[in-house]
Parts: sequence; structure tokens; C-alpha cells
Amino acid sequence: MWCLDAPIQPYAWGSRSSLAMLQGRPAPTDQPEAELWMGAHPRAPSRLRDGRGTSLLEAIEARPEAMLGPAVCRRFGARLPFLLKVLAAAEPLSLQAHPDATRARAGWEREEAAGIDRDAPDRNYRDPWPKPELVCALGPFSALCGFAPVERSRAWIERLAVPTLRELAEPLWSEPVGDGLAATVRALLTMPEPAAVVDAVVEACRREHEREAGLTWPMRLGESYPGDPGVLVALLLRQVELRAGEALFLGPGRLHCYLQGTAVEIMGSSDNVLRGGLTRKHVDVPELLSVLHRGTEAVEVVRPRAVSATEGVYDTPTPEFSLSSLELPAAGRSSIAITGPELLLCVEGEARVHGEGEPLILRSGHAVFVPGSAASYELRAAAGARVFRATVGER
Repeated sequence: MWCLDAPIQPYAWGSRSSLAMLQGRPAPTDQPEAELWMGAHPRAPSRLRDGRGTSLLEAIEARPEAMLGPAVCRRFGARLPFLLKVLAAAEPLSLQAHPDATRARAGWEREEAAGIDRDAPDRNYRDPWPKPELVCALGPFSALCGFAPVERSRAWIERLAVPTLRELAEPLWSEPVGDGLAATVRALLTMPEPAAVVDAVVEACRREHEREAGLTWPMRLGESYPGDPGVLVALLLRQVELRAGEALFLGPGRLHCYLQGTAVEIMGSSDNVLRGGLTRKHVDVPELLSVLHRGTEAVEVVRPRAVSATEGVYDTPTPEFSLSSLELPAAGRSSIAITGPELLLCVEGEARVHGEGEPLILRSGHAVFVPGSAASYELRAAAGARVFRATVGER
């Protein structure tokens, strides 16, 4: 087992206080701190505190069966199939969706054959892997996720009374639900010179949001991203407010935008993001539309299912990962038998991880990697602790 040094991504939308406070550092920080990455993704692998600063990626490549265990190697090859993050959003993220396994592989092979550099800003598929996600709130967390019922979107569009918006959204009235949503998204994101329409919609939201609270976020998005047509697509999406401990699972093609808050996020170890707006990064509307999930079914809020006196698991259908939360009281202990590699992330208090060798101290905002060759370990918390446990999925 090893404590990890995890890199922080300084994206512009990040908080200047959330990650620092989680780790007990002074706040505010000089620059935004958006994501804390724990894992072996080639773009930003964690490093082992082994005296040499070995990256977790290099350690897995050198000894895959010892680090991952033979069963995980058979299922996923010599790679850790999940990536664990703490996401700290002070401003909204981009409007985006992620491909399934088939589309990720096909897109990656297509861009490889075209000779597009893997770090090129206009690259869509940086690896051949899918990117299912589970985001678990550490406090109040706001998101747009999935399409809202068409009746609500129609009502909002009519309330705003912006003629060009109504014309662009005509497929919501004239076509079947799924086709109408896709056609409307296409029309909104590809119209020429969108700034005037976006400005008119934002002004209408400003006029109406006190009577229709749901229009507040489109208004705020317009203030953060003036002239961006992604603001208009926000009118079509469900608004979700999570409380601490609640989670959202995002399968392939689910259009979403994280708005504000701090959360633990686990995902397939991939960096494949297809963006449609609300960003200064690369946008590829046709590719986004090619993966888009067109249903309007309700987004399920996932809550932990108790599996022991101290542990609750967040059930998801994905084979790449599983996430659970352990609540250890003062003088609490939890003994865990493992079947593959694990990442332990402390978000409150302090715990000790007892296994082979000297026990490791797990402090808030820090992580420990447990190799798949370990048989078991025990968590102990003298004054109480909350720890997230990331493992490979069972399916």
C-alpha cells in the first residue's frame, strides 16, 4: 500500500477554496483548483510516496498482476479501469456528453488514422475507452442532467417569448420526442451568429426568473458565457440539486453540465469529452449529436445502500468501477477483504490503514492505493473519519 501525491488541475472554473480547505491548506489559493485526480490516467497519474515518486501508471505497467491482481488484468488488461476525482466547481463546466465503448474505440481509431496528435486541442477521442461517471456530492451540488419533459421545455420557451428561439425549437412541437430534441439541439448549437438570440433569451430569463425559478440557471449561464448557444440548450435539460451524500450516475450520451459545488467523482479512466458549448475549449456539435441519448426519463438520485454497519455502496451498472462510503465513528474500525485494486480517499477526519507493513495515515483530501495483490486491510479512526472506497465493478 502507498500514500499518493495526486495532481490538481487548475481549470478556470475551479474553486480557490474547496480543495484547499479539504486538505487543510490556506485559502483562497492563487489560482483556481478544479479537480484532484487519483489514478493512473496517462494525462495526470498520481505518484506513489515510495521515496522515488514513481507514477502509479509506471508501477502498474512494470508489475500489472501485482498491482491490479490477475482477475482485473484478465478483464481490463494492464490498466486501472477507473479514475477517482474530487471536483470543485465555482463556475459551470461545459455542456458535454461521453461516448460508449463502441463509439470511443471507433472514434479513437479514426483520429489515430487521421494523424491527429493526442494532445491536440481539437482532438475528441484521446483514448479508446468509455467514460461512465458517478458524481457524489460533498455538499450542495447543482447540475443539469438529461432532457426534461418536452412539455416543460415548451412552456419555458413560450414564457420567454423570444420569436427566434420559438422558431429554432419548432421540432419540439412538430416531431416525435427524441427526434425533436435532437433536431432542436442541432438547430440551437449550429445557428449562425447566436449572440443576439442568446442575449434576448438571457434578458427574458432575467425578467421571468422570479416567477419561474428554473430560469435562474439559464440566466446565470448567459452571464458566465455571453453569446454562447449552450445557454439555450440549458432550457431543455433537467435541473438537479444534490445534497451531501447523494449521487448521480451518468451513462453514455447523457447530456449534462455541472454547475456548482464540490463532489467526489468516479469514472471510467478516460478523457473522452464531447462538448457542445459553455466552454472556450474545442466544440464538436456533430460528434456530440452522434452519441446523444434522446430520452426524457427522470434522472435517478443514487443513495448509498448499506452493506455493513459502516459502509454504503452506490449501485451502478458499470463494470469499470464501484464506489462506496465508509463512516467510521470515534475509535471505529472496518476490516475489508479485497479482490482487486482500491483507492481510499478521506474527506473528513483522519484514518489509519493497516495492512502489510507499517500502517499508513490517511488524512482529509488525500488518498491511499491498495494493490490487487493485497488480501485485506483494516481502517481505524481514533476520532472518526469519512472515507470513500473506489474499486473495480463486479459486472
